[in-house]
Amino acid sequence: METRDEELTVDQLAAKVGMTVRNVRAYAGRGLIPPPRLVGRTGYYGADHVARLTLVRELLGKGYTLAAVERMMSELPDGALALGVFETLVNPWTPAEPEVLDEFQLAERAGVPHDPAVIDRLVELGIAERQEDGRLRIPNPDLLRTGLEVIKLGVPMQAIFDMLPKLFTQADAVAKIYVELFRSTVWREFADAGLPADGWPEIQRTLENIIPLAGQALVAAFREAMAREIEAVAYEELGLDPKAALPSTG
Repeated sequence: METRDEELTVDQLAAKVGMTVRNVRAYAGRGLIPPPRLVGRTGYYGADHVARLTLVRELLGKGYTLAAVERMMSELPDGALALGVFETLVNPWTPAEPEVLDEFQLAERAGVPHDPAVIDRLVELGIAERQEDGRLRIPNPDLLRTGLEVIKLGVPMQAIFDMLPKLFTQADAVAKIYVELFRSTVWREFADAGLPADGWPEIQRTLENIIPLAGQALVAAFREAMAREIEAVAYEELGLDPKAALPSTG
């Protein structure tokens, strides 16, 4: 149970953020959280400590080294703001919760016979990950679900496998464009100003708005490009001259 005024002992803090007391003390020793409020020999921790340790846990879980986390935390504002900015950056693009299923369940879902070679290819592409118990972990169920729907439409599985690396490459390129746009404008101005603490809320608001707008712009541009490409291929496959289909102006 939390103490009065939302203050926690080190044991309560560790339990709240899902860490061991030993880890909490180690991170405190590295300066990742500020000192607690001391009452006698007992230290009490508040919301900022919870937010900072939660952010540390999230960053480490994303694969950042402890040294990298230390550098980031030294430049961030109070824990609550830092955690809010991090969640704004990550959550809109985080896939649905990973799924775990066995190879036969996956084949049944795809409506195809079980084939170990197909499973190997899915693992190679990063769509599935093998677990120690032999089951498959699907990091991005939405991606898998989309691929399965395309297969059900009659597109050969091998054609999808050949297409996916190209799709991933193009997606990476588009993502870099959007991220660099934000980095070279809004973030650069903020960084040049010295990352002022009172500017973080505005950075978070900007991120909250720009991320969905980027997605909408991408979808709109993709639909227009897809329409042009389908029209061009349709004329080509039907042996028609696109100019002949234009209305007469005479």
